[in-house]
Amino acid sequence: MTKVQQLAEFVVRASFSDLSADAVRELKIRALDSLGCALGALRGEPIIPIRRYLDRVGGNGLCTLVGGGRTAPDRAAFYNGALVRFLDFNDSYLAKGETCHPSDNLSAVLAASEYAGATGRDFLLALAVAYQVQCRLSDEAPVRAKGFDHTTQGAYAAAAGVAKALRLDVENTAHAIAISGTAYNALRVTRTGKLSHWKGLAYPNTAFGATHAAFLALQGITGPLEVFEGNKGFMESIAGIFEIDWSREDLERVTRTILKKYNAEIHSQSSIECLLELQRETGFHAKDVRQITVDIFDVAYNIIGGGEEGSKVHVETKEDADHSLPYILAAALLDGQVMPPQYEVERIRRADVQELLQKVVVRVDPDFSAAFPGAMPSRISAYLDDGRILRKEKRDYPGFVTSPLSWKAVIEKFDQLAAPHADGALRGEIISAVDRLERARVTDLIQLLEKARI
Repeated sequence: MTKVQQLAEFVVRASFSDLSADAVRELKIRALDSLGCALGALRGEPIIPIRRYLDRVGGNGLCTLVGGGRTAPDRAAFYNGALVRFLDFNDSYLAKGETCHPSDNLSAVLAASEYAGATGRDFLLALAVAYQVQCRLSDEAPVRAKGFDHTTQGAYAAAAGVAKALRLDVENTAHAIAISGTAYNALRVTRTGKLSHWKGLAYPNTAFGATHAAFLALQGITGPLEVFEGNKGFMESIAGIFEIDWSREDLERVTRTILKKYNAEIHSQSSIECLLELQRETGFHAKDVRQITVDIFDVAYNIIGGGEEGSKVHVETKEDADHSLPYILAAALLDGQVMPPQYEVERIRRADVQELLQKVVVRVDPDFSAAFPGAMPSRISAYLDDGRILRKEKRDYPGFVTSPLSWKAVIEKFDQLAAPHADGALRGEIISAVDRLERARVTDLIQLLEKARI
């Protein structure tokens, strides 16, 4: 058997009974968190033209769009995935050489589940499969250092989740994963240098492609079954040799994913928490600051601190801002929070935050780098005009694996994000539908999401 056939056997063999109670709870927490992100993004800058595009080109209305309307499954996966991803507020998984957002798979699994008339148990199981595949490939086959984006592993994960939701057999599942994995090897330039809308649309595009691949496999279209180990396959061309024994894998990786407390790139979370706690404890103000020094682990420095992925002090757009640690910390200090309003263009370009972000210096602490990803350490040093130096250090934040967010905390986040587009009654119904997913049908939830106001 080829490696993709072994993976396909794992996908088909997976059963809801394999999920622990903890995994089911965490899947529902992440589903609600993701749907809050989706509802909060309904008026996002790139979302509106994407919706115009879908309305113009149409598509067989087999699947539902959040906020109303119907289209083909692959296009629903793209649009709803863009909603989940646009705010950059959904979950993350930290591997030593890769960071990904496993809830990016939700839109593809949701579309396939609706098409298949799936139960909530079917949906949760397919989502767990996608989480497991993406996280384990991120562990064993990181690609960031090779110049490829984390959506590359997502091509395998999303196809696996969709194939599971569609109830494909082992043969067709293997072909679905092979087609998707061969076709969607994305470049890391997506997240380096001057950032664009594509930062938030790259994975939705992968979800689109993976859904398309699975539906092709459903019709008998075949793919290269040596996609992993074959001549010029994934291992030889990109990842290098790795080994995952899919016969020994469980479905528990979702319990190791983390949620965001603040609307900012995942590696910034402990730094934001540290700075805001230091401000509350000492009472200093932004106007008092001569310099803020951030000592942090190397992955954070390289991605959001001005390291190998580019300077982070020239910030003009939402995409620039949510991947700039200097901007994020400057906004947090000035506004006391980092949420969607901190990424409005008027806020980004205001003189106070532009001036303050230039005073933020980011450095690598080798000990912090060694502790990552088991911890997310950060040390903030605030140098004030009156000569005082204020310091605080954190190793995690609420939402990290060592300090997980509760169902209640995620409801509060969901309500805050969804309120502009769903009244209290509708939000309550959505929360209840997610809470009882294992005892309901997916359409019960989808019909509620359709009622959101754009």
